[in-house]
Amino acid sequence: MTTPAALYQSTLPSLTLRARGKVRDIYDIDDKYMLIVATDRLSAFDVILPDPIPGKGRVLTRISNFWFNKLSYIMPNHLSGIALETVLPDEAERTQVEGRAVVVKKLTPLPVEAIVRGYLIGSGWKDYLKSGEVCGIKLPAGLQQAQQLPEAIYTPSTKAAVDQHDENVSFEETVTLMGRDLAEQVRDASLKIYKEAARYAVERGIIIADTKFEFGVDEAGVLHLIDEALTPDSSRFWPADQYEVGMSPPSFDKQYIRDYLETLDWNKTAPGPALPTEVADFCAKKYHEAEVRLLGDS
Repeated sequence: MTTPAALYQSTLPSLTLRARGKVRDIYDIDDKYMLIVATDRLSAFDVILPDPIPGKGRVLTRISNFWFNKLSYIMPNHLSGIALETVLPDEAERTQVEGRAVVVKKLTPLPVEAIVRGYLIGSGWKDYLKSGEVCGIKLPAGLQQAQQLPEAIYTPSTKAAVDQHDENVSFEETVTLMGRDLAEQVRDASLKIYKEAARYAVERGIIIADTKFEFGVDEAGVLHLIDEALTPDSSRFWPADQYEVGMSPPSFDKQYIRDYLETLDWNKTAPGPALPTEVADFCAKKYHEAEVRLLGDS
């Protein structure tokens, strides 16, 4: 079986390009729906790198769609259920994005990224070492690196423009941005979704250390889960059989790329450095391994 070529950027002349994000290309269909294409672009430290990770967009799409469907009993999501061939009748265009494109409802995105942390790692671990807190939330003394928190915590951030860095904000700042009722809905839904997903994932050999969600509302103000959900791009996935408290576990996500980039003389601003082929291919392998653990090899 021939592996499809990596897709760094989609080109769909039959639709109007709405935006290109760090990973996704978004096209207008009509006033109710749009097409989201998950490319093989990868961003690290909020910078889009110049080299794609082969097959990554298909992995992200399959994992996201799995979670959207599995967790739909908690809240609605942006999936429309409209088949790709309905909006892309041209076979050449459809082949370019098959397996990595979904037709979604147009919703109004909320101005925060909803981050949930279940384990003490990454920037949260650095914060804790300095202050005993993570994003202003006081934690018990004596916790170790990668230790599971007594309770998962919600640490929202602002949404930055492409090539800009997100900034952590307090829950009260999210209240100012979107009102108390919506802010509380986002916080409570994020924690519930994370806990449900983490329970499922650990049974499949994956610890979800932390994750981020995005939400939007429809014309009636109903909250929806949007963008992507619980993927190796939006989450920190660890193999449960290699997890140890006190050390940073190996990862199924793009932490491998971050670790490589940390060895370079790079100031974490655009343009990003090129990735050696073996680094990109190893990252692709880890993404696929996460997909197989979570969804099975089908």
